[in-house]
Amino acid sequence: MQDRMRIMVVDDEMIVRESFYHWFNKYGHETETAASGDEALEKLERRRFDLLFVDIKMPGMDGLELLDHIKARYPETFVVIITAYGSIESAVKAMKSGASDYLLKPFKPEHINLVMEKIFQQKALKAEYQYLKNQFGEMTRFDNIIGESPAMTRVFDMIPEVAESDATILLAGETGTGKELVAKAIHAKSSRANHPFIPINCGAIPESLLEDELFGHIKGAFTGADKNRQGFLEIVCGGTLFLDEIGEISMKMQVDLLRVLEDRKIKRIGSNQTTDVDFRLICATSRSLDGLLTAGTFREDFYYRINVIEIRIPPLRERKEDIPLLTEHFLAKYSQQTTKHADRVDRGAEKILKSYDWPGNVRELENAVERAVVLSKSRTLTERDFSFLKAASAAVPEGRSLIEMEKHHIKAILDECGGNMSQTARILGINRSTLYQKMNKYGLHRNMD
Repeated sequence: MQDRMRIMVVDDEMIVRESFYHWFNKYGHETETAASGDEALEKLERRRFDLLFVDIKMPGMDGLELLDHIKARYPETFVVIITAYGSIESAVKAMKSGASDYLLKPFKPEHINLVMEKIFQQKALKAEYQYLKNQFGEMTRFDNIIGESPAMTRVFDMIPEVAESDATILLAGETGTGKELVAKAIHAKSSRANHPFIPINCGAIPESLLEDELFGHIKGAFTGADKNRQGFLEIVCGGTLFLDEIGEISMKMQVDLLRVLEDRKIKRIGSNQTTDVDFRLICATSRSLDGLLTAGTFREDFYYRINVIEIRIPPLRERKEDIPLLTEHFLAKYSQQTTKHADRVDRGAEKILKSYDWPGNVRELENAVERAVVLSKSRTLTERDFSFLKAASAAVPEGRSLIEMEKHHIKAILDECGGNMSQTARILGINRSTLYQKMNKYGLHRNMD
């Protein structure tokens, strides 16, 4: 035998369990046994098994019922059915239900070897399939940005195009959509890739400190300035400066940065000498800069200077087809980082993940998966593991616009009615055609059980 596997033998007869156990251990396989279907499922929830030998006739849960459970929850696990010679019909039924092979009682060592050889062949084919799947997974990743939806494909297509120039870029998108990842990808594909990438969150730094962070100072410029200090506009030399939440900076800072973008020179705080700087600027905002322009808190000349090229990063609710891909990635990440072994979500959990609005976007999804993995006691994450999302979506956040409130309310009633359009329209007090129009307007879909 050429491979080592983790095997479980499920049979209510002790002599059968012990015979298999000693046989497989002889060849170096890691072997466990279970006397019933329920015991087998408990062990499967705690750890992964490559192969199960399952007796078709057992008290309580029989082999076919156990097979159905295994294929539903752990489709990657191979199952060989053990059956008596007179039950060939049951063996055929098991094969149709997903069993990899069957073994007839009474069996000889050469029979087991033959079945194992078939399993090894199937395992090799499955490994090849997994390799091709992983290759496809790499195709759906772009510098750690994950997605295969049309909305993300458009972003992926733009990254190499804009990377070729030094034009200033504005990344627009809600909090948690991955704007910094996109900025890093642009930097990595540019001619500046071998120079620094420096991210600064403008919204997290007070104006006085932000000026010092960017421009630096000379010794004695202010109390505590006991030596000269370079700012990031100098340190970035040849690289990319990423200013996140650019909408938070003051009018004075806008003027100062506009001058730097036009002259490519800076003065440290307290100095009269200018220093040449060389960098590419990428800005990001989660706010509507158009609204700030209208309010008079954002300079028009600075806006046009930083918005040479705009890339909109879509919120997660606009690319829900990426949720399974992202969930799989975060599951793998946090299963490795923790002692937990959660490696899948069931249909109920997937339904919750797809129906939730994700106001925190990809960052919130990652946090949700991490929380579920840490608190879960099994390999499979269920609807119960994500029940906290239901509670969060039930409450309407404060400060929403009337449009957002209407969208939230329509979605809540639609979900409550199980996607029934007539019932939803009746509760809302509108006709079906108006409901359809509003659903199209807000990008809502019927989540039917």
